[in-house]
Amino acid sequence: MTGYRQLARNRDFRVLWVGETVSELGTRMSLFVFPLLAFHLTGSALLAALAEGVHLFGLAAALLPAGLLADRVDRRRLMRTASAGGVLLYASLVVAALTGTLTMPHLLAVALLSGSVAGLFAPAEMSAIRSVVTSEELPTALSQNQARQHVASLVGGPLGGALYSLARWLPFVVDAVTYAVSWFMLGRIRADLSAPEHLGPRQSGPEQLREGLSFIWRSPFLRVLLVWSALANLMGNALFFAAVLRLIQAGFPPVQIGLVETAAGTFGILGALAAPAIIDRFATGRLTVVIAWSLTPLVVPMMFFNNPAVVAAALGLGLFLNPAGNAGIQSYRVAVTPDGLQGRIQSTSQFVSMSVMPLAPVLAGALLAGIGGERAVAVLGVLTMAVALIPTASAAVRAVPKPSVWRETVPAAEPIPDRPRA
Repeated sequence: MTGYRQLARNRDFRVLWVGETVSELGTRMSLFVFPLLAFHLTGSALLAALAEGVHLFGLAAALLPAGLLADRVDRRRLMRTASAGGVLLYASLVVAALTGTLTMPHLLAVALLSGSVAGLFAPAEMSAIRSVVTSEELPTALSQNQARQHVASLVGGPLGGALYSLARWLPFVVDAVTYAVSWFMLGRIRADLSAPEHLGPRQSGPEQLREGLSFIWRSPFLRVLLVWSALANLMGNALFFAAVLRLIQAGFPPVQIGLVETAAGTFGILGALAAPAIIDRFATGRLTVVIAWSLTPLVVPMMFFNNPAVVAAALGLGLFLNPAGNAGIQSYRVAVTPDGLQGRIQSTSQFVSMSVMPLAPVLAGALLAGIGGERAVAVLGVLTMAVALIPTASAAVRAVPKPSVWRETVPAAEPIPDRPRA
């Protein structure tokens, strides 16, 4: 816990983390409520699913231009603009609900634009983290962000459902307030979050995007990471969907099926708490390889025992190392990326990963319908092993040492600045 105690003394990161934890909790509540409200308005399960789908589409569509902006403009101003947009969007839903004028097109527009707001925010936040923490604090900071996501995922749904049961507009009031908290907290950060000074003529947007892609392609580590992370997210989520769909097919009560997501969130939080110690102790490259294989031994019990407790234990144990893997990899990626490319590298990586995500439930459903439960899980397990071979076979990945070593070997022109705390 030494890393967490040290990071707690970093005022700027503490302010940023608190504001975005509150905001992410509000976002998770709204994402849970969108399908419920859409179904209430239309009675259509398809339109209920569409509400969350357009949010994810808006997020993905905004990422690449958001990465360009994060490398061009003041990142604090960009994040505060996104947070202010969230306040206005969710306030509009509250007003419409209270006046009886809420419609499905309005709900879908807010879902789409709120996704765009989230996409606008994400690259700027990653760039800002590099500005407010030191190189030694970076793995712990990113681990703490992983914990934030798991806590919001675990609490957001039940809290959103409880508020929705009181009044359909109440979750959106709370979400608007959380965006306002984010806006206020961002204004209290003292560190300089301006974009790096650009020398020479300004490149066009496409030229800047090509510059970011070229940087990734020239780095064997980043190139492998881009491909592997997208495919690993696809297979991991497909396995999760297949496991849950099998439980639904078997007729288990929803409360028992909910145990799976609860276990995933709980183990994710525990893994995030342990992540800094794991990251510091093991070579980042070897840790990445271990993470790549972490789910495969747990596929066997899921094949033969279609039971909520077994699925929850298997997925939970498999996800325990996930926060350490994510934070360790992200730390190294941030370390080797010049400050002027942070937004584009972050947005490109996230965009590629998100682009394949809609295929996960389709893949899981098609396999279940085509070959049955046991075989579907077995096929997904084999595919997960094939994906794990990508980082395993990469010398560039395996060669990445511990953070204490690579912090000293990052090229002098591309360091993480150890900025003095205010």
